[in-house]
Amino acid sequence: MGVVTRVIPCLDVAAGRVVKGVNFENLREMGDPVELARRYFEQGADELTFLDVTATVDERATTYDVVRRTAEEVFIPLTVGGGVRSVDDVGRLQSVGADKVGVNSAAIARPALLDEIADRFGAQALVLSLDVKRSPRTPSGFVVTTHGGKKETDLDALAWAREAIERGAGELLVNSIDADGTKAGFDLELVGLMRELSTVPVIASGGAGDVAHFAPAVRAGADAVLAASVFHSGQMTIGDVKQALRADGIETR
Repeated sequence: MGVVTRVIPCLDVAAGRVVKGVNFENLREMGDPVELARRYFEQGADELTFLDVTATVDERATTYDVVRRTAEEVFIPLTVGGGVRSVDDVGRLQSVGADKVGVNSAAIARPALLDEIADRFGAQALVLSLDVKRSPRTPSGFVVTTHGGKKETDLDALAWAREAIERGAGELLVNSIDADGTKAGFDLELVGLMRELSTVPVIASGGAGDVAHFAPAVRAGADAVLAASVFHSGQMTIGDVKQALRADGIETR
């Protein structure tokens, strides 16, 4: 695990525009992904995550043109997820500028996809994207969802994360559907449980609403913290978050 905490803005994209909702519902438009990516790069973002939130629901591929134009504007690692169903999809995304790919629904449908991606491109290029809800149906109390949080699986979130790491996932993007868009803070219990089992970096996602929310997520075990709407709305900047983390004794770039 790296000692320097990364701050990552997330661009949730639908139909070529950045959108945001609460608990993945009632999506509203927040702006142009390329313009926002440029803004965050200039603010000092360590990485960018680009998620095509309707690609799986609409059963189509990620918007490659938007990825290409984004990659041309920023010179930090770019993770792209949404609609990734095959090893060829990963190759195509890398050809338009993606450094890493996030995989969720397709890996749940066919876990061997994780092995195939890791074997061809390396674990460092593979991010397991976990959309997690609290549920009494699983041993850990957390269940994996798909299709932007709309469909619950029968997978225990912790068991699935452990299996994915064994299959070659090089990073866990852990998004709390319950906290997503609420601005009430990260799900610290979920972050802590993922940290306990994970041998790879953990990215905490879902719930950021104040600069004071980020340090507790790092203390709970996150190697990186990710947020969306608070950056898109201008409520805070990447610099504000890094300043707050440093004031709490947490090292940033």
